[in-house]
Amino acid sequence: MQIHAFTFATVRLALIDAWRLANATRAVSIAYSLLFVAGGLAIMGGLLALGRAPFVIAAVGAFMLLGPAILAGFFGIAHSHETGGRPGLGSVAAGFAAAAPALWALALVCGLLFMIFITDAAILYAYMVGGAPVWLGDLLPAAAGVVGFVKWAAISGWIVALLLYCISAFSVPLLCERRAGLVDAVVISVRVVLGNFGPAISWAFLLSTATIASILLLPLLPLTLPWLAYASRALYRRVLPPG
Repeated sequence: MQIHAFTFATVRLALIDAWRLANATRAVSIAYSLLFVAGGLAIMGGLLALGRAPFVIAAVGAFMLLGPAILAGFFGIAHSHETGGRPGLGSVAAGFAAAAPALWALALVCGLLFMIFITDAAILYAYMVGGAPVWLGDLLPAAAGVVGFVKWAAISGWIVALLLYCISAFSVPLLCERRAGLVDAVVISVRVVLGNFGPAISWAFLLSTATIASILLLPLLPLTLPWLAYASRALYRRVLPPG
């Protein structure tokens, strides 16, 4: 499989392509994204109601570990649009149905890393913050324990997210289009990321920062999530174009 140039210009062109596709499929893309908005609202609301405001930041970051597993739905929407169909929620289901079964194995890895991170974050929280409620109004100025928890949870999360990014950034799209088996897809993904480390890490930073900011400002997520998902697809197709 030929690997094409992956530069900062490639990222810029992918973002432009994705913006057009997100606008062309706005209704169904937003509808699909609202599923994750509802889940995020329930989780964040529950944590705030329990007086666990600092843990919201860890929970938001954990979404990045599950993000790759939802791409198949956006692939289905994009495929329906590009083949002249009328994308709907059925296109989301079609995207998952068309993906290779190995995608679910990779999704299981994502889920495992998610559980490891959440467990570590819960231990850190218990050790550094304790059981006393911390409400949203208590975050500024934050206590030393809260600052320490956020710092170490962020470091832990970035390490796990970087590992997952290397193995999934291009393997998930390859599996969504059944262009490679699980092992080959992961090897190709790692080769692309490590072989183009500067642009790849810059893209990862932009992707994670925009996603985390959008979750914290939840009404933005239905707009940014499709754009970033389609940008990931456009970037993959520029770097690993179909034969």
